[in-house]
Amino acid sequence: MRPSHVALAVLVTALWGINFVVIRIGIDNFPPLLFSVFRFSLAAVPLVFFIPKPNVSWRLIIGLGFVLGVVKFSLLFIGMDLGVSAGMASVVLQSQAFFTVILAALVLHDHPTKLQMTGIAVAFTGIILIATTVDNSLTPTGLLLVLAAGAAWAVYNLMLKWVGQVNMLHLMVWISLVPPLPLLALSMIFEGPGAAYIAISTLNWQGVGAVIFNAFVTSILCFAIWSKLIRLYGPGKVAPFSLLVPIFGMSSAALILGETFGPVRLAATGLIILGLILTVLKPKGKSANP
Repeated sequence: MRPSHVALAVLVTALWGINFVVIRIGIDNFPPLLFSVFRFSLAAVPLVFFIPKPNVSWRLIIGLGFVLGVVKFSLLFIGMDLGVSAGMASVVLQSQAFFTVILAALVLHDHPTKLQMTGIAVAFTGIILIATTVDNSLTPTGLLLVLAAGAAWAVYNLMLKWVGQVNMLHLMVWISLVPPLPLLALSMIFEGPGAAYIAISTLNWQGVGAVIFNAFVTSILCFAIWSKLIRLYGPGKVAPFSLLVPIFGMSSAALILGETFGPVRLAATGLIILGLILTVLKPKGKSANP
């Protein structure tokens, strides 16, 4: 990868890591599904009038928007709301890298190396270790939902292979048109109009800031950059850069939220990051895919 593209990948992972703190602030102010409604509505509605639709079929736009916006973020936000702290969510969600490698092997026949398989095994050992530390800050249901969000993200990564040469910023804006109505329906069914009324009537600057950050920084800007890098270099090469997300996520959670991590969780996090490193490494004598 070009040095400038490596720098962009690191920037995206830093913003995504910090965003777990922002998400915690957001779901402390809004029901999780309603928070997603506001996030994607703000990301798409003001911009869609000024940004032309990319040369991508409606079928693919709807599919990408549904997988990323409705499935992935719903699972993540609800999982965090039900019992996964910001720092732990930043670690567990990176299972998307391993799910991406596995799905790429099954769907694209991009078979992982022995080193990558070792990395996957090491990382999932870390996830199992995290699961043994269930308490008030980490529930089994929350953990499973965040893992499922990682799997949904991996599906999105693979779907990008069919996008072609398009402006990824434009694509992200149009993808963001898809989630609001399905999410609003789900919010009214499962969270109820009363919860929405309370959230809106008690709106404060922290809630507004969380929505704006998620809408424009992590939804549009970061996913546009990430999607472009995936298109240029392939999901197997780009996705493992997410090993930096838990470092930024845990650091920001500790500094801003005062989150603490016991020795077992720190050891488990180390295993997951080691697994990510092994997944991204290439054996000597083999060149990276262009």
